[in-house]
Amino acid sequence: MEKVSFVRNAPQVFFNSAGYFKSRYKTFGKAVYGSNRWVLLCLGLLNVVLLIVAVSLGIKCAKVKESSIHVTHSSATQPTSEYLHDNHSNVIEAGENLKKTLETAIKNHTLLKEQIEQKKSINDENQRQVETLRTEKTNLQANISALEGTCGKCLPIWNILNSSCYFFSYLESSAVKNNWADSRADCVRRGADLVVIDNQEEQKYVSDSIQNMKTSNRLWENGFWIGITDVHSEGTWTWINNVTGLNPRYWMDGEPNNHGQKEDCGVIVYSSISPWKTMYDGPCHNPIYWVCKMESR
Repeated sequence: MEKVSFVRNAPQVFFNSAGYFKSRYKTFGKAVYGSNRWVLLCLGLLNVVLLIVAVSLGIKCAKVKESSIHVTHSSATQPTSEYLHDNHSNVIEAGENLKKTLETAIKNHTLLKEQIEQKKSINDENQRQVETLRTEKTNLQANISALEGTCGKCLPIWNILNSSCYFFSYLESSAVKNNWADSRADCVRRGADLVVIDNQEEQKYVSDSIQNMKTSNRLWENGFWIGITDVHSEGTWTWINNVTGLNPRYWMDGEPNNHGQKEDCGVIVYSSISPWKTMYDGPCHNPIYWVCKMESR
């Protein structure tokens, strides 16, 4: 009886002397030899099948990996996109808020500027009123001083210097002007006469007093009649108190000149050039203001 071996031996493949493929198997204790090409073909086919399977598996794995990467990338980029979108919305909202804040600030600035201009205008007007009040205060104080000085000594609107009272017709009415004769008659009705200037102090006082009593830009039209004339003897100037002569330094330069052979009455004006040279001779019929003088009480 043959013994059957269950030990499996590896096949042995070789070529014989004729060049044919032979294999030797020992199956179940028996050796088997074949020279069939089909075995090689089958092995080749098997290798091809395995190669196809391996390629298919590789492609499948690659697709799975690509899908996994795509899913991972989508998962990773989706939060980033949402984050960027949210930040963009926040930036736009912040920009709108800043724009509104800037517009509000501009409106407030414009309003504040208008208020400042209004307050400046009010302040300027107040300043002008203050200056006006200061001027009025100064005038009132001067009037008070004049009233205190003349109280009981001179008539109302008359001014006093030393022991004499002076009436300047302009103070009573700036619209009334008279010739020399009518001016003297008015002084006489008041118990006085046209002013006779006795000294340098009085000359300066009368001249300075009429400084602001002007109605014209022409010097000759702002003069005041005084009590001196040469109507009785041309060239011989005589005061109405019959005192003859006048200090030459009281005449303005070039005066008296008897221009047109008609200037026979004395006039006094204010001069900023010289407080002493303030007299000239004028036509007696000209209507101008006048100065009266009387002794104080």
